[in-house]
Amino acid sequence: MEFDLHMALVILAAAAATFATRIGGYIMITKMKRIPPRMEAALNAVPAAVLTTLVAPALFIGGWDSKLALAIALIIGLRFSHTWMLVAAWIIVMTWRHTIGL
Repeated sequence: MEFDLHMALVILAAAAATFATRIGGYIMITKMKRIPPRMEAALNAVPAAVLTTLVAPALFIGGWDSKLALAIALIIGLRFSHTWMLVAAWIIVMTWRHTIGL
């Protein structure tokens, strides 16, 4: 594998943009005396938005192993901790792929 300068510059630019947005948000919030209700509502919605962007492609594009794992993870996630939800989904996908191979 040879060094690709263009790809390295893209990675560095993405890292700089990520750092700037994270540090910028931190600085902006620390300067406020009180967080406005609309901003607080938006910040509270971030985890659900991130989870949706991670789960939706697996649900619509993934195979039956992913769909089954997501359904069971949802059921387990309603009753137990997130760790057990992730472990159960991982076991289902790995077992399905090892035995059926799809």
